[in-house]
Amino acid sequence: MAIPIKEDELGKRWDRCIADGLLKVGGGVLVGAVSSLIIFKRRSWPIITGTGFGLGLAYGNCERQLRDVLTPSTSSVQQKA
Repeated sequence: MAIPIKEDELGKRWDRCIADGLLKVGGGVLVGAVSSLIIFKRRSWPIITGTGFGLGLAYGNCERQLRDVLTPSTSSVQQKA
């Protein structure tokens, strides 16, 4: 049996995920660059680490948001049975 997916809601969630990802990655790069310039004598690893943290946070948020849309709720499964 196919899972009913609300395509409009899924599209909105994807848009939110992309925007959230861009903000989090951009913030990670910015924090990494500033800390690299001020604290770590222009090393590249703080920028890479900040980008990784931003990607990880965005992935976790996106996974949580999309899971709510893509998995059927128990009430809809019980109604069909």
